[in-house]
Amino acid sequence: SEGLGEVQEMIDICDFAVGLSRQLYGLTIASERPMHRMSETWHPLGPVGIITAFNFPVAVWSWNAALALVCGNSIIWKPSEKTPLTALAVQALFDQVAADFADAPAHLSQLILGGADVGAALTDDARIRLVSATGSTRMGRIVGERVARRFGRSLLELGGNNATIVTAKADLDLALRASAFGFMGTSGQRCT
Repeated sequence: SEGLGEVQEMIDICDFAVGLSRQLYGLTIASERPMHRMSETWHPLGPVGIITAFNFPVAVWSWNAALALVCGNSIIWKPSEKTPLTALAVQALFDQVAADFADAPAHLSQLILGGADVGAALTDDARIRLVSATGSTRMGRIVGERVARRFGRSLLELGGNNATIVTAKADLDLALRASAFGFMGTSGQRCT
């Protein structure tokens, strides 16, 4: 059922991104200054690097990829080395869908497989204006520092240690079920 949840999450974020794409109007707005106006313009950053962890191999990629693509950016995905087959399947699906649109630019989504050395090359590449990385706090420190060194942008979603506090007034049955799911769902590898 967790696998189905991953697929549903991907569908939901893609649906959200399509709706968002219809709101990027490029408005011209009146200014309080005489003879002036303000214009809303959208400027894609360029290639966006996406580094994902093993526990949500599709959902985290889709959160980043769908929004980056809608905003006019291409993406380069470095998945966890523990989930290469999932990444290859998703990339093949993306390529198949992109091929259905003759006017879609080539190479909108690229996949690079490997370990920390591949992640380091992605993070150090100045052509990658934004790196979104999901993983451990240790990895986040490394990515954040490397991207900052080249004055790039980073979005970091990092692991945490989540405590459970059950008060005297709590519904113990609900607390037990929720705690058990939190401890065991996705093999206990869950960030909240």
